[in-house]
Amino acid sequence: MIRCLCLLLVLSASPHALAQDAPIRPLDAARDKPNILIIFTDDQGYADFGCFGSTTHKTPRMDELAQQGTKYTSFYAQAVCGPSRSALLTGRYPNRSGGWGMPADEITWAELMQTAGYQTAAIGKWDVSDRRAILPRMPLAQGFDYYFGALGANDNGTIHYHENNEKHSSSDDMGAITRLYTDKAIAYLKEKRDPDKPFALYLSHTMMHTDIDASPKFRGTSAGGLYGDVVEEFDYETGRLLDTLDELKLTDNTLVIYTTDNGPWNQIAYREREKGHPEGAKFWGDAGPLRAGKGSNYEAGVRVPAIIRWPGKVKAGAESDAIFATLDFLPTFATLCGFEVPKDRPIDGVDQTDLLLGKDADGNRNTFYYTSQANRKKNTFAVNGIRVGKWKYLKAEHVIGDYAQDKDREQVEELYDLEADLSETTNLASKHPEIVKQLREQMDTWWQAASGP
Repeated sequence: MIRCLCLLLVLSASPHALAQDAPIRPLDAARDKPNILIIFTDDQGYADFGCFGSTTHKTPRMDELAQQGTKYTSFYAQAVCGPSRSALLTGRYPNRSGGWGMPADEITWAELMQTAGYQTAAIGKWDVSDRRAILPRMPLAQGFDYYFGALGANDNGTIHYHENNEKHSSSDDMGAITRLYTDKAIAYLKEKRDPDKPFALYLSHTMMHTDIDASPKFRGTSAGGLYGDVVEEFDYETGRLLDTLDELKLTDNTLVIYTTDNGPWNQIAYREREKGHPEGAKFWGDAGPLRAGKGSNYEAGVRVPAIIRWPGKVKAGAESDAIFATLDFLPTFATLCGFEVPKDRPIDGVDQTDLLLGKDADGNRNTFYYTSQANRKKNTFAVNGIRVGKWKYLKAEHVIGDYAQDKDREQVEELYDLEADLSETTNLASKHPEIVKQLREQMDTWWQAASGP
């Protein structure tokens, strides 16, 4: 597959904008060990921001971040919340890393960063300890020096906070969560961070997961209903956090990564419930040109928006369609931050340092597997498809959870050319049986190995 890194010439009069013509300097590991800031949202649509195609939501700070960094348009997470987080933290597909039930013996990039002299913090939704206070599987035991947030979601309109290993408080004010997490992240940078150490801050927002709500300052102010209010509040609060990096003179050596855990919760089956949405409000996020949404094996389930900024290192005003995934964070951080990738277990991520730094437009990933949790109680997984280059194969018999409606699809093998048909409208399986056979065999071979002891 031929992929290109297309440079966008962007002129901005924003007072926050970085110089667009900043020279790209070669990486010097001794001098340039970066701070890491991951901003991770929940159930957000691919096209919710202006820079990813929204004409409804006003997102000036995220649009500006895209101007200051590189926008990735073939970036993959996992189909649902817990599995997406275990994959991000460990560089391993959820069938290995456990999803909501991530075992205590999984190794996270935070643990490895600690060995490289980093100070680490997690703020927000954890969601990999079965949503319970199981100490060996909570953030402090998984590599984070500080934690504030919720171990699970806010599905029932209540959220329970922990600080480090202790219960902190509970609240039914869903409109306060985004600002609270941002305040905690800012306080960490200003008050808890050791200025003599590099830091890694993982900010995992609860929004835009049900029950959604915005603060009084933003409620009713957008053109996108309550969901639009939440998106625009997130944009504003992220701007506050980025301004704090400027204030503390941390911007130039901080690698900022924005992405989300899975696609928007937009399936028809859930429209009848519409938790957190008043009558007439837009239901969940905008998948843009992508098919389906959260939980699905179609692109809207797992292809998510992503922006990465590192002034002078990551090209500003650029767009890349190279295949990239949250799985790749751990091995990429190993190169950037100076630690060794674990050798006692399979790591599914690949080192994307050269892609980030503009040295290789194609990157190191040409394959992505579409997996789903087959049984949450038993914590078992299944593989449903594979992408290799432009070709995507989906097997006939899907094994998926309750989020997606892929179970309503016709049970046939599917083949899509994602370069020509991003929306997956034309099944080419009958026209290319040899490609179907090759991809099916590659997927089955990988799964057999990945499901072994």
